[in-house]
Amino acid sequence: MVTRFLTDVPVDIDRDTARLRAAEELSGPAYQNAKPSWLSEAFSWVLEKLTSFLDTVDSAVPGGIFAVLLLVVVLIVLVVVIRLRSGPLATAARSGRAVFAGQRKASGEHRRAAGEAASRGDFDDAVREIFRAVVRSLEERALLDEKSGRTADEAALEAGRLLPDVAVPLRAGARLFDDVHYGGIPATEAGYRSLSELDDRCRRARPVALAAG
Repeated sequence: MVTRFLTDVPVDIDRDTARLRAAEELSGPAYQNAKPSWLSEAFSWVLEKLTSFLDTVDSAVPGGIFAVLLLVVVLIVLVVVIRLRSGPLATAARSGRAVFAGQRKASGEHRRAAGEAASRGDFDDAVREIFRAVVRSLEERALLDEKSGRTADEAALEAGRLLPDVAVPLRAGARLFDDVHYGGIPATEAGYRSLSELDDRCRRARPVALAAG
C-alpha cells in the first residue's frame, strides 16, 4: 500500500529535464507525421509574401494591382515591337522580302525577262523583273551598293536621296513590287507600264551630287 501511494505522488522534475522530455515527446512518430512538409511550409511562405506585396501595391499605386498588370503588358508589347524592328526577327523579315533572290543578273537580262513576260500576258512576272531591272541598273551605276537582302523600300529610299526627281515614283514602284511579289495582288498592264517608265526615268536621271558639280 505504501509503495503504491509513493508511485502515485507527482514527481517534481527540474526545468532542463522537463524540456528534454518535451523534446522527446515532440520527436515521436505521431508528432512528426502531423508536421507540415518543407514544401508546404515554403509554399505558405511564398504565398504570405506575395499577398503582402500585392496589398502594398494595391495601397501605394494609383489603380492598384490592375494598373501594375496593365503596365507589365505594355512593357511586354514594347519589347516585342523593338525585337521585331531591330533584332534577329527584323533581319529575317527583311531578308524574306528582298528584291533579289539568289544570284544577280545584269539589268538588261531583267528587262528582257520583263518584256517576254508582258508579251505573254504574265504581268506579275513582268512587274517583278522590271523593278529588279531598275534596282540592278542603279547598282551598276554605283548609285546603290550591291547589298544582300535589300528590300524594295530600302532601295527606293536610298536611291531617292541621290535621284530626288524620281524619289516619289521609286517609292510607288517599291510598293507595287511588294504588293505583287509578296502580297499576292495581281499585277496589271498599267502597273507594268508605269515601272517601265520609271526604269527609263532612272536611267536618264543624274544624281544630285554629280549635277551639283
